[in-house]
Amino acid sequence: MPEQSEVPRTVDPRVTDVALAIAMALVVAVVIAADPDAAAHAGPGAYLFAAGFGALVLLRRRMPRTMVVLTVLGVFAYYTLQFAPIGMALPAVAALYSAAEMRRTGWAVGGGAVLVAVATYYRVTGTAEEYLTPYDLVTNLALVAAAIALGVAVRLSREARVHEAHAAEQRLQAERLRIARDLHDVVGHNLSVIALHSGVASEAVGRDDDAARGALEHVRQATSGTLRELRSTVRVLRRPPDAADGGSPPAPAPTSLTGIEALADSARATGVAVDVTLDVPDGVLDGAIDAAAYRIAQESLTNVLRHAAASRVSVSARVGGGRLAIRVSDDGRGAGPHLVPGSGISGMRERVALLGGTLTTGDAPGGGFAVAADLPLRLEG
Repeated sequence: MPEQSEVPRTVDPRVTDVALAIAMALVVAVVIAADPDAAAHAGPGAYLFAAGFGALVLLRRRMPRTMVVLTVLGVFAYYTLQFAPIGMALPAVAALYSAAEMRRTGWAVGGGAVLVAVATYYRVTGTAEEYLTPYDLVTNLALVAAAIALGVAVRLSREARVHEAHAAEQRLQAERLRIARDLHDVVGHNLSVIALHSGVASEAVGRDDDAARGALEHVRQATSGTLRELRSTVRVLRRPPDAADGGSPPAPAPTSLTGIEALADSARATGVAVDVTLDVPDGVLDGAIDAAAYRIAQESLTNVLRHAAASRVSVSARVGGGRLAIRVSDDGRGAGPHLVPGSGISGMRERVALLGGTLTTGDAPGGGFAVAADLPLRLEG
């Protein structure tokens, strides 16, 4: 039987609030019961206050500021009724923590400061038995600071997880967009080759069977390559984002300027003369730049085969002045003054812009159409 993937479980926030409220009430009740003179100072009213401090925690998500104010007033009322001492900060720990966690840190700091100030004033101006000791002051300050710090830490941790998840989703979408562009380039080029060779085969059948068989062999090779690319891309897109390889979908097979000759051969097989000039030293380009240069040449050759009616194409890539210059030009009919860039040219322009380069397209001065790209040799950062 296939093993089912485990579905992450999250705790209902209401359950968390109820658990925190019960814990707060129990802590205060235990402190009341532990007072040596509990029989005189810890009547039902004191335990009712303990339950009230816990019940206020249930307001933490909807009304965190109201919770802080009511808790502080409740502490004052508790001591006004002269119940068993429970400390000034202890009953407010949950309220201060919750306010800080719910992005009400200023209210948490203000409520804690009021409690510490009132407790300090009361002890300093009170009787000898109630006189402030360093232990009392440090305890109150530590409880207030710890509650607020914990609330802020929990909130920041939660926000960091949300931000990380959002960033991961953006990276995944960017990767999918890159895969879609690459797939467009590969499939578009191969389909152009298939269409041209199919036309050659249909014209050669019965007149030049060798030429027809050669054209059909090119069709078979281009079709096989397209199917392989489609299957690879489908596997990539079906792969779950949390796969064991670290979460990123595997990229298609890398491409580089070294593959331009293969592109030129497929174009030559259709009857177009292709001149290739590569003056790019090994290792001088980043992988992303190298792949982008290949895709630009591929898309440009595809457009020539589809639209240019050209007999010759020139493809060049040269390094100079710390930049990579790519140019693809043909002797075809050009685009004319009313060129509307298709998705191929738009995709090239976006790809080049993302890498910090520029792309120009248009009719060449001597006739035909030209694509020129200027790219950095390496990505910055």
